[in-house]
Amino acid sequence: MLELAQPFWLLLLLPIAGWGWLAWQRAHGDAPVAVFNHPALPWADAGGQSAPGLHWPVVLRGLAFALLALALAQPREVGDWITPQPEGRDIMLLIDTSLTMSIRDFRQGDREVERMTVLKDTLTRFIDGRPGDRFGVIVFGSEVATLTPPTFDRAHVAAQIRRIQVGMVGVDTALGDALGMALKQVRTRRLRPALLLVSDGADNNAGMLTPAESLAVAHQAGVAIHALQFGSDPYAAGRAARIDPDPQPGLADLARLSQGQYFSINSANDAARVIRALDALEPTLPNPAQQRQVREWYWAALALAAAALIGARWLGFRRTA
Repeated sequence: MLELAQPFWLLLLLPIAGWGWLAWQRAHGDAPVAVFNHPALPWADAGGQSAPGLHWPVVLRGLAFALLALALAQPREVGDWITPQPEGRDIMLLIDTSLTMSIRDFRQGDREVERMTVLKDTLTRFIDGRPGDRFGVIVFGSEVATLTPPTFDRAHVAAQIRRIQVGMVGVDTALGDALGMALKQVRTRRLRPALLLVSDGADNNAGMLTPAESLAVAHQAGVAIHALQFGSDPYAAGRAARIDPDPQPGLADLARLSQGQYFSINSANDAARVIRALDALEPTLPNPAQQRQVREWYWAALALAAAALIGARWLGFRRTA
């Protein structure tokens, strides 16, 4: 749809038309009268007719001024509405890199793959489908490290996830410290933040904070913890189970007590189901469209006006010559 953004500039066409009429009359009155009928002057005749070529500069100048007025009116083509990105939330991805994440108890096609491989694929697909969210990545083992703070750059977050390796921060599980670091980095906007705790369910056996202490902070801040457990046996690699005299909440307890959800992932189908469930649990807010696609055409009017002025000037030089 074509429209004029500033149509009142077209009022300049009235004085331009008046100037054009006066210039035409002046050119007609000042036109030389031909006395000799010469083959080199085809416009001259013995009847004293004015030279038509004298009016062309006036016509071109008037056309140029009219096109300048049209350019000031800003002709443009208005297209469809631009759908803005939805408003999302802060989502921190807490990824377990302890030794048990290297267990090959998943299958992709005909081959067995590590838990970490399925984890990376699941989180990458989840991030790709969440425009508007700010994602951060924290890895934890014996130590805790922030690979990226919350950011809208989803490509960067996906790249950081792809570079994660089992054991990169130690072989144990500092779950409580990871939760504490994540809680310090998220911020509440219109939508509450959320933590995605991705682990295989092994016990917390490293770090300064306990999961119970971090859970209390998350509950007070209103941050939901969604726990994704990859694999069903955290001791499948042969590590002996330890008897904790001070038992800490497991993944299911962390999710339940923080008003989050617990998911057990044992196959690629489970991973796809979890992605759909998380989208429903943490929806984004759609923003209404407020702008439309616009293609400006004032430059075309300016180009034609410049061409008309150049043509008028050229005709003036030719007449003088």
